[in-house]
Amino acid sequence: MRIIVADCSAVYSGRLNASLPMAKRVLMIKADQSLLIFSELGSYKPLNWMAAPCTIREVTPEQGDGMVSVSQKEETEVSVDPEGDVVAEDSAKTDIDAGAEAVPEKVFRVAAQKSTDVLEVTVQHVYSDETYDLGEDPGLVKDGVEDHLQYYLAQQIERIGKGAKLVRREYPTPVGPVDIMAIDGNGQHVAIEIKRHGGIDGVEQLTRYVKLLNKDPLLAPVRGMFAAQTITPQARVLATERGFECLILDYEDMKGTDDDSLRLF
Repeated sequence: MRIIVADCSAVYSGRLNASLPMAKRVLMIKADQSLLIFSELGSYKPLNWMAAPCTIREVTPEQGDGMVSVSQKEETEVSVDPEGDVVAEDSAKTDIDAGAEAVPEKVFRVAAQKSTDVLEVTVQHVYSDETYDLGEDPGLVKDGVEDHLQYYLAQQIERIGKGAKLVRREYPTPVGPVDIMAIDGNGQHVAIEIKRHGGIDGVEQLTRYVKLLNKDPLLAPVRGMFAAQTITPQARVLATERGFECLILDYEDMKGTDDDSLRLF
C-alpha cells in the first residue's frame, strides 16, 4: 500500500469525464494497481478513483514535455527628462510567460483494462510518500447476517409458537430452498423465509415457496411466515394480505438465549 500526500489535480476521461482542480490530497495506490484520491472532508468514499483491473504508469516529466518551468527575466524601466537625461531606473522581474506551468514532480496515468477509461493525476508537490506492506487480510467477519438469523431461529424454533418443531434448514423446493421448514404446535407445516430487512421482494419469494410446497400432498396445508429484524410497512401489508404471519427477530436476544455462559447483564 502506497500513500502519498501531495498537491495534485486529476482528470478522468472515458464513459464519464470529470476533473479535480489543484489541491492538497491523499493518493492511495494499492497492490492491485488501483488508485484512489481522498480529501480531508467526507467519509470513506474517494473523490475519484480507478479500480482494478487496471495498469498504472508513473511518469516524471521533464522540461520540454509540454510543460515549462516558470522563469523570470529582469526588465528595467527608464525615465528620461525633456532634455534627454536619465532621471530614474526601476528594475523588476516578470514572468517570461504568464501562462507558463511549473513542471510537476510526478504524473500517474491509470488505464482501465476492460474499457478506455483513463485517470491522470498530476502531482505538483509531494509532502509525503510512504509504502507499507499490510500482509494478507483475513477479510471482514459479519455478525447478524441471514445465515446467523437462520441458525439461531432453528435452534430456538419455539419462537414461532409453543410446541413447534424443526423439520430442517434450507428445505428444498423447485425454485430454491426455503430458509426453514417447521411444524407448529398444531401439526401444520410452516415455511419460514428469513431476511435481515424484510421488503416486498422477500414476501414475493415466500409466496412462490408456499405455492409450490402446497402442491405436495404430504406437506399441505403449508402456511408461510416472514421473519426479519425489520419489516417495511408495505411488506407487512402484503404478507398479511397473502395470509402470512410476520415475525420480528431480535438478534441480540437470540444470541443471548443460545449462549449458556454466565453474563453480568
